[in-house]
Amino acid sequence: MERVVADGIVSAYGRRVVLNGVSLSAGAGQCVGIVGANGCGKSTLLNILSGLRDADRGGIFFDGARADRRTYKSYTGYVPQESNLIPELSVKDNLLIWYRDRRFLEHEINEGFLKTLGIDKMCRMKAGRLSGGMKKRVSIACAMAGKPPVLILDEPDAALDLPAKADIRGWLSGYRQSGGTILIATHEESDLDICDRIYALKGGGCREIDRSLRGEKLLYEIQ
Repeated sequence: MERVVADGIVSAYGRRVVLNGVSLSAGAGQCVGIVGANGCGKSTLLNILSGLRDADRGGIFFDGARADRRTYKSYTGYVPQESNLIPELSVKDNLLIWYRDRRFLEHEINEGFLKTLGIDKMCRMKAGRLSGGMKKRVSIACAMAGKPPVLILDEPDAALDLPAKADIRGWLSGYRQSGGTILIATHEESDLDICDRIYALKGGGCREIDRSLRGEKLLYEIQ
């Protein structure tokens, strides 16, 4: 059974239909890439998959059950393209908005997955003073507050330098190896190297494409 399934998703902004019968799926321990030209509906699809936007038609299913507000909250962690941190607050105070159990948060910072993200080194820093790569790490940390089995990322490499990209991809690989499911919308071909499946959005539709496509062959599939 697939961990997450989008079945016949339709979504429109007024009369403009952005997604027209989009279907995709991802299993436990898999990373699925979503590619497409600007404006094709990638962010809209991710918002629907994470429960932030309702589809006009179609459904989202987690482990075979149709999603509702409770299951979206327990199944998904969402990392938007733009920073969702409060710049005036410290990193730790931003995390405390998401982590209700302070002792659990302290453990994860000192010994757990937040330490692997390097959060322990930036807890006292103001979020507004962080570099792009640091902000992305903290955004991922916020998304992981409930230990979700599905992590949804919108352009996670945008404006990051090479070391930051490498670090985040390394962490994502570890998350996947531990059984987590990743859905990632990206323009970065190097992100596709960690993907088990790739779906192309084009003209409102969606289809799975060869995961080895790169360069002009990949461009052909999305334009």
